[in-house]
Amino acid sequence: MTARAGTGNRGGGVPARACYVYGIVPAGTRTPDDLRGVTDPPARIGVVGRGRVAAVVSEVPVDRPLGTAADLRAHADVLDTLAARHTAVLPIRFGAVVRDSHAVEEDLLAPYEEEFHAALEELAGHAQFTVRCDYREEELLRDIVADRADIARLREDVATQGEAAGHYLRVRLGELIADEIAARRDEDATVLADSLARHATAVAPARSGVVEQRFSAAFLVRETERTAFEQAAEGLARRWAGRLRVRLLGPLAPYDFAAAFAEAAEGIG
Repeated sequence: MTARAGTGNRGGGVPARACYVYGIVPAGTRTPDDLRGVTDPPARIGVVGRGRVAAVVSEVPVDRPLGTAADLRAHADVLDTLAARHTAVLPIRFGAVVRDSHAVEEDLLAPYEEEFHAALEELAGHAQFTVRCDYREEELLRDIVADRADIARLREDVATQGEAAGHYLRVRLGELIADEIAARRDEDATVLADSLARHATAVAPARSGVVEQRFSAAFLVRETERTAFEQAAEGLARRWAGRLRVRLLGPLAPYDFAAAFAEAAEGIG
């Protein structure tokens, strides 16, 4: 990006511009000409370099708040496109806006050049893959009732009593089912990590979704291991086909493996 962002309206006609930062990449990185970023209309992507590292940026108007669903998708699309092109990238949290390209160079890249460069060296040749697992709700409940006689009996009591069933019985049934789902989720999350870890350089701890019947894990995968990793994930999906929907997402930017570096952008402006 060659033009410096403005600090105010020129002649009252041109809104002030600032510099939005997507992530950190090795110096010399070229972005696709058709890659577009946040704001409407979508902003053109550029690169600001300093030493051995660079920032992927675009200009944004200072009078337009960010945060729409389209902005969030655009932020991720820029980072994931770079990762898919085998570019090492350190994602910066959504919403990082600095004054201008000079501030990107002096306040973000210069103080952290060594740390950024070292992290990019470690991430070179890798991408993140996230495996998301959703239980098939009917099958899950059927398995729980079949395996837990106490839950089956209590469920039958509640159904038999209908509206007359006490509040305590209903609450207790819900608690028992939730606890059993959590136990199964933890067990399956361990199987997920153990099954795929041998094809990954690093594994981020499994995370449970907002929905109780979901869990996921992230894997940092070297390009040379990608085929083996994908085959292992497909094998696990076939193994779990009757009770879990398994979705493989990637290649992605290494969001779960570079979070600490994103904090460097906090407060820069």
